Amino acid sequence: MNVPYSETQIVQNLKDAGCTDEFIQAFLTIPEQKKVTDGMKLLQKHRRFLLDNTHEWEKKIDCLDYLINRMRDNENSVKERTQ
Repeated sequence: MNVPYSETQIVQNLKDAGCTDEFIQAFLTIPEQKKVTDGMKLLQKHRRFLLDNTHEWEKKIDCLDYLINRMRDNENSVKERTQ
């Protein structure tokens, strides 16, 4: 693979990206001539996985934000009525 990084740097980058040891091992064992195609497929698959999880967490946060705002609105409404 024509990458100006050492294997140690690649491994650290993959760990920082949340890749499992199994994923890293699979990536490192791809033959050099297939790294660009097969390696890219592996990396894109993991990227999709992370993005899907991010969207899932965003939906959960949106649900909490909705509830917080409803509770805040209700609290403000009660305060206005008691003044």
